[in-house]
Amino acid sequence: MGLFRKSKPAAISYDPKRQEPVIRKSICTGEMTAGLVDLDTGTFHDLMRLDGEEAVRQFCSSLGVDHVRVIY
Repeated sequence: MGLFRKSKPAAISYDPKRQEPVIRKSICTGEMTAGLVDLDTGTFHDLMRLDGEEAVRQFCSSLGVDHVRVIY
């Protein structure tokens, strides 16, 4: 029936000249949030919550990059 198919992660569009993809990680709880940092203002715009390393890999593949910087 195919009700719960795994689909490819949707591609996230961003301007690499103005934004940088990062993962914000909490020092206390270890919670990870993926988002984009505006290079002009330093403002973090969250996109999604990450539950583990597989979610980090999916986030990177949706951006088309191998790895992203982690900020605390």
